[in-house]
Amino acid sequence: MTKGRLEAFSDGVLAIIITIMVLELKVPEGSSWASLKPLFPKFLAYIFSFIYVGIYWNNHHHLFQAVKKVNGGILWANLHLLFWLSLMPIATEWIGATHFASNPVAAYGICVIMSAVAYTILENLIIKCEGENSKLKEAIHSKFKEYISIIFYVLGIAISFFYPYIAIGFYYLVALIWLIPDRRIEKSLKEN
Repeated sequence: MTKGRLEAFSDGVLAIIITIMVLELKVPEGSSWASLKPLFPKFLAYIFSFIYVGIYWNNHHHLFQAVKKVNGGILWANLHLLFWLSLMPIATEWIGATHFASNPVAAYGICVIMSAVAYTILENLIIKCEGENSKLKEAIHSKFKEYISIIFYVLGIAISFFYPYIAIGFYYLVALIWLIPDRRIEKSLKEN
């Protein structure tokens, strides 16, 4: 089975996720700059989530550059990833509406850590499908970024119940780590 339909479907779902998030932003009640102030937490949450979805879109794109074929397991793993990412608009709205309260920040952390787990499962199934000598296996021999991300997510979720803004800081650090698309894959593709 070719990968084109999977990529097209994923691109469409991610575009819809971003669209849903932006539609949750409402027009200010007044015409002054001060009327924007109540929207600030929601806007910050939107920016943060937009970056996260963008990171997943970017890395998903790079991931599938190294893939030659897909099977049923990869299709389901991709849907698993899209499921967790599709919860991003709800988590975003909740943290924005509550001004980054503890439980919503913890729920956001669960959403992002489960997206990371789903992405890792997808990578592993692709490697299993393509074999140990695949370009992807060669490219991601080091899992440092993945491990540090999980540690920061777990710390963020644990701290969110006491210091939600520090928890958001941990989630932000993970976003910074992944902001540049996975160069391991790009490097591997250029070498071959």
